[in-house]
Amino acid sequence: MKVILKENVKSIGKKDEIVNVSDGYARNFLFPKNLAVEANTSNLAKLKTKKDSENFKKNQEKEEAKGLAEKMEKVRLHFKVKTGENGKVFGGVSSKEIAEKLEKEYNFKVDKKKIELKETIKTLGITKVNVKLYEGVIARLNVEVLGE
Repeated sequence: MKVILKENVKSIGKKDEIVNVSDGYARNFLFPKNLAVEANTSNLAKLKTKKDSENFKKNQEKEEAKGLAEKMEKVRLHFKVKTGENGKVFGGVSSKEIAEKLEKEYNFKVDKKKIELKETIKTLGITKVNVKLYEGVIARLNVEVLGE
């Protein structure tokens, strides 16, 4: 019997997957526990509609992320840090500071975990920083560190 899973079922399949199971397993276990529904034409149509709307939503989010990436690439963030002799930087610029400045000055809300920095920026000058906005959408942000 073909069924559409409503939840993830161990060793059977994942949510919204169409799987083939024995009639007894479907009637005695999956249906009573509300883990699956029979894969008839109306349920298959509902599943297709659900997947289409999810794909539409994902595409819309990706387009928004691309637009944000284009705007972000035109931005140059300026940070003033204390420096000692020979241009040695005290402290540095972290991903948290970059995220806060992006939100404060440009109203771009970006999670600090999405900003790809291996370590804090400890050099003067312009550094290109990647920001993951969405799956497959990466913005390159210019961060300029100036000495005081």
